[in-house]
Amino acid sequence: MLNSGRNIALACALSMLAGYVDGIGFLHLGGLFVSFMSGNSTRLGVSLAEAQWWQAAVALGLIALFVAGAAAGSLVVLGGGTERQPWLLLIEAALLAGAGLCHFYALPNFAIAAIVLAMGLENAVFQIDGGAGLGLTYVTGALVKAGQHLAVSLTGGPRWGWAPNLLLWAALVAGSAAGAFVYVWINLAAIWFGAGAALALAASVALALRRPRA
Repeated sequence: MLNSGRNIALACALSMLAGYVDGIGFLHLGGLFVSFMSGNSTRLGVSLAEAQWWQAAVALGLIALFVAGAAAGSLVVLGGGTERQPWLLLIEAALLAGAGLCHFYALPNFAIAAIVLAMGLENAVFQIDGGAGLGLTYVTGALVKAGQHLAVSLTGGPRWGWAPNLLLWAALVAGSAAGAFVYVWINLAAIWFGAGAALALAASVALALRRPRA
């Protein structure tokens, strides 16, 4: 799916957005994640082993919300039409804006729930015909693919085939740093910048889809 400049740019922008949001969530939740469910799954297992039932329940709840968001995104994709990407991004922007409103009205748990749903949903942006799509809110798979493509490059394959996946990783790291910085500055209100970014991406993708092809 990272086979064109447009797709690479959009994927990197979304990975940076996910990193930004996850940096905020990580600090707010004290070590849990809003988009990296492998980390939450590990925390769930460790908490169960240590009989820390409340932490286990929180981790499990975050995982369930993420799955629900991913399912909701897939339902949008399965609805068909050529404007699925803008609609997905618009819904993500609305969820993140809802999180900002929940924070404003002192409802932090609802804010986190909306954020996790948005992160699950984002992963459907590159989903095609109900397939698995491209993971945008976590980069373990991207790093594996970068290593595999690097091996291909070293054995005579495309020289830069590994670069797009490494860019996804770098974008998420940069976004995480930005999210952490803004969270320290203005707490969970930092999510408003994420909502604005998602809305801007929705608009830019919608315009690109309507632009006549040469």
